[in-house]
Amino acid sequence: MRYKLIIEYDGTPFVGWQRQKSGLSVQGVLEKALKIALRQEIELFGSGRTDAGVHALGQTAHFDYAPSVDLFKLRESLNALVRPYPISVREILSVADSFHARFSAKQRTYVYRILNTRFPPALNKNRVWWYAKELDVTQMNKAAALLIGKHDFSTFRASECQAKSPVKTLDFIELKRNGDEIIMTIKAKSFLHHQVRNIIGTLINVGNGSWSISDFQNAFEKKDRTCGGQTAPAAGLYFVSVQYE
Repeated sequence: MRYKLIIEYDGTPFVGWQRQKSGLSVQGVLEKALKIALRQEIELFGSGRTDAGVHALGQTAHFDYAPSVDLFKLRESLNALVRPYPISVREILSVADSFHARFSAKQRTYVYRILNTRFPPALNKNRVWWYAKELDVTQMNKAAALLIGKHDFSTFRASECQAKSPVKTLDFIELKRNGDEIIMTIKAKSFLHHQVRNIIGTLINVGNGSWSISDFQNAFEKKDRTCGGQTAPAAGLYFVSVQYE
């Protein structure tokens, strides 16, 4: 049987989703809990590799296990076993053997949160990018609209990115102000390493007035990471959901 998990976590204490030789990972904590609950080694396959400090509201993963399972009891057991780590298994579902958390994905949605205030966050520390200078969301949206569609995103690609091609198709990007926060929602089938954080880190230059929209477009068309803006902090990034159909 193949089972799908929908997982929420605070990425602050982790080296990322993926299991690594050193450091605490979300995958590693969950696999350890599954081994205890199901009494055998279990390998989890995630829908995406979030970096250190990046959060998730709807990370998806799957695993295979031969006996039938009481899914309610398994979820309760896993949520007890992962304590005190900030991980919550929201749902476990039985799925077809053809389902794959990563390769079956049709679209992934991320959100990036900016706290745009003069005062620093207290309750939202490690959950937003605090940016004190006032930002023009209208101008940021005009620049962001240039990214929609199929493009070479080398300007926003991390140097250590292992993707075979820098060409990706961006389905949706929008920034909205909600009180003191600016929230960017972005959707695509897949992303390059640090693509979302590098996009928002470059859009900041437009929002704070140091770049024009033409400057942003020129940087994008250069297809050179050194022409882009900074890499935004991991703390503001959230893996929201995966669409499979």
